[in-house]
Amino acid sequence: MLTNFQKHLVEREKADNTIKSYCLAANGFLLWYQRSYGQVPDHLIRQDVLNYITYLRTVRGLTNRSVNTKLAALQALNEFLIETGCQTELVLSKRDYLRVQTAYANPSTVSREQVETLRQQMLVERGLRDYAIVTVLAYAGLRISEALNLRLGDIDLAAREITVQHGKGDKMRVVYIGGKVVAAIREYLQERPDTDSPYLFLSRKGGALSRGQVNRIFNAYSDTITPHTLRHFFCSAAIEAGYSINEVANQAGHSNIHTTLLYTNPTREKMKEKANLL
Repeated sequence: MLTNFQKHLVEREKADNTIKSYCLAANGFLLWYQRSYGQVPDHLIRQDVLNYITYLRTVRGLTNRSVNTKLAALQALNEFLIETGCQTELVLSKRDYLRVQTAYANPSTVSREQVETLRQQMLVERGLRDYAIVTVLAYAGLRISEALNLRLGDIDLAAREITVQHGKGDKMRVVYIGGKVVAAIREYLQERPDTDSPYLFLSRKGGALSRGQVNRIFNAYSDTITPHTLRHFFCSAAIEAGYSINEVANQAGHSNIHTTLLYTNPTREKMKEKANLL
């Protein structure tokens, strides 16, 4: 079932990360079902899905947001089973998703000083490639998958533009970059290995870098900064620098303007400071 489900998602041109996430979530449900009932199901039954939701909340202790992520995968699996004739009933819809209170605080949790310290560490201890990666994430706002998929032809340093060919939802956008990003990429390109690989950021063996490799590098140097927190930092810093909401949404590739609006809110730390004044 999972193999065919994966092929189905690929045919629907779902993003690689979505495919991985949905397959992992579907496999988690199937394993739970097998442990609970001693067999593997060939279709979904609504009551089983509801029992699984209870298990995720009470036994696993997952947040509503995390449960909803798994429900999205099961909904996709349900639709796949209907399309392939394995069942006729749609047992799950978005009405079954758990309510999640919209976050108010600014998602950014790291300061400019922390970001600059990490950049300097990368420059001194790791080299120009990793320095450039951190700089692109922090000051161009790319997702880690977008940065790792950049090709040499996507970079125009003279025009100060990066073309993200396959952003979230397979959307293309042009990101406008400043001097920090231009300088970091230019310096890296001077020592980048001369290989046939079209990718901008290469592994030590000359191939494309993987997300896991980059995550391990970040984990070795920081307990708080991840590629994703650098993206939050970019959005918050851009707002502070005078970017409009629409400009930040374009740079970051936000499909929903409400996502961008979160960065106009105070940070968690500022909200805690205000709480102390009560």
